[in-house]
Amino acid sequence: MKSLGMKLAMWCCVAGVATGADWPQWRGPGRDGVSAETGWFKEGASARMVWEGSVGAGYSAVAIRGGKLYTAGNRDNKDVVVCLEARTGNTIWKFSYDCPAGDYPGPRSTPATDSSSVYAVSRQGQVFCLDSASGECRWQRNLKADLNVKLPGWGIAGSPVVEGDLLLLNVGARGMALDRKTGATKWDSGGANTGYSSPVVAGSGAGRSVIVFAAKQVVASDLASGRQLWEYPWSTSYDVNAADPVVVDGNVFITSGYDRGGALLKMQQGAPVVAWENKSMGSHFGTPVLRKGFAYGGHGNTGRGSIRCIEVATGSVKWEHAGMSYGSLLLAGDKLLIQGEKGVLAVTEATPEQYRELWQGKVLDGICWTMPTLSDGLVYCRNDKGRLVCLDLKGP
Repeated sequence: MKSLGMKLAMWCCVAGVATGADWPQWRGPGRDGVSAETGWFKEGASARMVWEGSVGAGYSAVAIRGGKLYTAGNRDNKDVVVCLEARTGNTIWKFSYDCPAGDYPGPRSTPATDSSSVYAVSRQGQVFCLDSASGECRWQRNLKADLNVKLPGWGIAGSPVVEGDLLLLNVGARGMALDRKTGATKWDSGGANTGYSSPVVAGSGAGRSVIVFAAKQVVASDLASGRQLWEYPWSTSYDVNAADPVVVDGNVFITSGYDRGGALLKMQQGAPVVAWENKSMGSHFGTPVLRKGFAYGGHGNTGRGSIRCIEVATGSVKWEHAGMSYGSLLLAGDKLLIQGEKGVLAVTEATPEQYRELWQGKVLDGICWTMPTLSDGLVYCRNDKGRLVCLDLKGP
């Protein structure tokens, strides 16, 4: 890894001091794409590259806990899980295992962390629990061999979710749960094909459920037992249901690309009823974020998409911006941080009134389909070839 300077013009209107926060798993601390950080950029400041490095081909995003960064890539048909110092990019440890790079090379899944372990999933269904300090393997599973799991066409893409003593995976007809300490199977749903999204936990107490966007339906199961609670059919071209379901006031918003669109499912007596279904937001992948009743996210497919804002209650489009093509994003306060697929990073206001861009800069080349990460005042972005950059968006 190496440090270098890079100046980008910036027009930002936020005051305050950055507050540190971990981003310990896919879509952040709340698994909703939302950061509580403030002061991560300032009016008139410039953007500075803190460090850059190469982590191998793939689409794994960055997880950060306690000053350590975890991500994964592929080199010479070996997946490599790396642990770096988040503020310097210096390597702490690496863990590798055999895995063909495949079509669109490299891992798709983002590592998840708890207080002492890192959990990684390969595109072929290998699951690893690693010691977060040393990278030593504590346990591993091969779900294709163990459970005869059928892999989706482009490999497993869903990220693992740590929930209490469970490790949740989008594998099988409606997901599965492993004991996060031992890797033992707590429950599974057979070896049927699945989608490409990550599990979502909903509800509270004894009524908690796990919602999975499978190959041809969205389905909810009891978190503790795996017993199916409900399902709603949803077929998409090539079975690419890749954006995570979004829980909205106890209801569920789903969206898919290939001109499929989205729907709001209202839960009535434990069963979904369609509140609306249309093509106002069809996300190929990259899960939308919510703020004050509005959803912001990618619309369409890669190479020809846009960023849209819709009203969740009605499904009506409030605005559309095609200048960045397709993108993935997160929400921090009242701002969106958007990574366009062609390497442009932008900061915008999260408002339904119109697309209001505060700053943008070209930060990467290649294909950038991976969601950015914001942690402790710094922004992390990567491309498909494995170039990873750490940016300070508050200057000087």
